[in-house]
Amino acid sequence: MSARENILARIRGQTGKSGATSEGELAAVHAHIARHLRGPLPSFAMHDPQEHFVKECGRLSTTLTEVADLADVPREVARYIAAQSLQPRCVGWQEFSTLDWQSAGIQFDNRATKPDDMIGLTGCFCAIGETGTLLLLGASARPKTTALLPETHICIVKKSRIVPTMEDAFALMRNEIGEPPRATFFVSGPSRTADIEQTIVIGAHGPYRVHVILVP
Repeated sequence: MSARENILARIRGQTGKSGATSEGELAAVHAHIARHLRGPLPSFAMHDPQEHFVKECGRLSTTLTEVADLADVPREVARYIAAQSLQPRCVGWQEFSTLDWQSAGIQFDNRATKPDDMIGLTGCFCAIGETGTLLLLGASARPKTTALLPETHICIVKKSRIVPTMEDAFALMRNEIGEPPRATFFVSGPSRTADIEQTIVIGAHGPYRVHVILVP
């Protein structure tokens, strides 16, 4: 018996069962998983998820602004970049390459992120009001490095894609795409760590600025 089998056999013995797992037991487990039963939800889950998302972004040090239309995004990006004293250029996802970046004075590059890129612009699959979290699903046209490698991450969030809880985010993913892609990751504010002397350090493992632009 391998070490793995030995450990699993001991766990099974502690539950009062012995021998190999039966087909009936396996079927019951698969049926339980397929039902996607939801546990208790927090009291705010019935409230406005957009309002809670904005509040949580503030708590996480994620800056946030809202524009009237997707076409206004380049001007907002230019405003934010100028306020941060950054160079007016960014690398971003293909779906935003047709916006009028030139009139906003921004050099927009639709390509793979390089180590010296300072600003990455992405969208997201959805946002989670409960925690102020962005859920991003990687794909060839939506590389994850755009959100993780540059020092500044700008994310465009559709207000209609803000869901109340983490459970709602997973349900949306199952309903729309089925199995999640290999690169599925969550962004909850700027990267931070307190590994050294319990002192918070921003930008330890990723961007140290996260700016959300809400669009209709």
